[in-house]
Amino acid sequence: MKSTVETLSPTRVRLAIEVPFVELEPSLKKAYREIGQQVQVPGFRRGKVPTAVIDQRVGRGTVLNEAVQEAIPQNILAAVREHDLKTLGRPEVEITEFADGDSLNFTAEVDVRPEITLPDLATIEVTVDELQIDDSEIDAQVTSLRERFATLKTVERAAAEGDYVQIDLNATVDGEDVPGGSASNISHEVGSQQLLPGLDEAVVGLAAGESTTFTTQLVGGDYAGRDAEVSVTVRTVKEKELPELNDEFAQMASEFDTIEELRNDLRERVTRGKRVEQIYAARDKALEQLVEAAEVPAPEGVVREEVESRKAAMVDQLERIGASLEEYLAAEEKTEEQIDEELAEAATQGVKIQLLLDTIADAEDTQVSDDEFGHEIVHRAQRAGMPPQQYYDQLVRSGAAGAVYGDVRRGKALASIMERITIKDTAGNEVSLDALRAESEAEHDHEH
Repeated sequence: MKSTVETLSPTRVRLAIEVPFVELEPSLKKAYREIGQQVQVPGFRRGKVPTAVIDQRVGRGTVLNEAVQEAIPQNILAAVREHDLKTLGRPEVEITEFADGDSLNFTAEVDVRPEITLPDLATIEVTVDELQIDDSEIDAQVTSLRERFATLKTVERAAAEGDYVQIDLNATVDGEDVPGGSASNISHEVGSQQLLPGLDEAVVGLAAGESTTFTTQLVGGDYAGRDAEVSVTVRTVKEKELPELNDEFAQMASEFDTIEELRNDLRERVTRGKRVEQIYAARDKALEQLVEAAEVPAPEGVVREEVESRKAAMVDQLERIGASLEEYLAAEEKTEEQIDEELAEAATQGVKIQLLLDTIADAEDTQVSDDEFGHEIVHRAQRAGMPPQQYYDQLVRSGAAGAVYGDVRRGKALASIMERITIKDTAGNEVSLDALRAESEAEHDHEH
């Protein structure tokens, strides 16, 4: 095999490869073997059909094509090694010349890792918003805790928003009962909009034993899209009683003895969460600054593949919730071109960040230990709700284990960036990474 390499751009090369016919022989033999296993010819055992008969049956051209399809990736790999290229994504192949008995000539255009000159990380400084916690945020936390310990008390009055009612429902269309359109003794929170459109408005003002009717549009069943007359009867009205805010409540709702200790703990939690948000904001700004300072180019082919996979994932997610791309576009008031543009923008930045982190990992010779890799597999398996071994086997089968390894390595490169840059808030205070370390340690402890 002979090959030459031509640089098309800082992120793309074209390989020109010539494979003498004699080097195609192993692939040709394999093609005959595989096709011979598939064809059935009377008088010959499967797999024992002579090549001349195969040529007659399926055509020599088909066999040659099969051999070429197998030989091309092998020769691209050999050429990539020979020229020491760091390729990205899938190559675009074009056969320029090939005839039976002659050498195979083809070109392969492929994206490559660009040479990136990294700025001194110690010179990177980012500014994030100052940490501010308002008492109202702590009050909201306390209120949601009280809501969790609320009790329901029956009241002798008309239902109001926020009450819980037990109701009977019956739907009719043109005076005929709707199949599956009646239900009794349902518990419903007034104002939650959880059941039928129009129900909440109809129930407000009704006391126990009172009934009314309202009109609503049906969404499923034989009468979908038609107006139904619904009668609703209230059986009981209950109001939500929140526990009193005192030390007794603190002891019931938490491990603390006083309401003051509980509030202080909630303040600490809110503070920790905001500190982590601060560091994430710093991370995003630092990466943006580094990508710009290092003038990282984005390989077109890789970006194209990334856009395709992001769009496919988006359509898949929509289908899972029973929606289509058209419905999503209508709801967002966007055209498909606008969505493609947004995806391309996000994919371009994502690819640039990956290249930057890979360059830093190479420069620092970042290694990933078995423990670190295993930890990531366990983490991802938990998120996917699968046993770790099964998740790992699936990764290996689909050839995606290397990508996970790359993600872990890039994560370590990112951690080393964060350790070396300067992060300040708008008041000029230095922001420490302790909150992030504490969170990751807590997560680690939780997993073990």
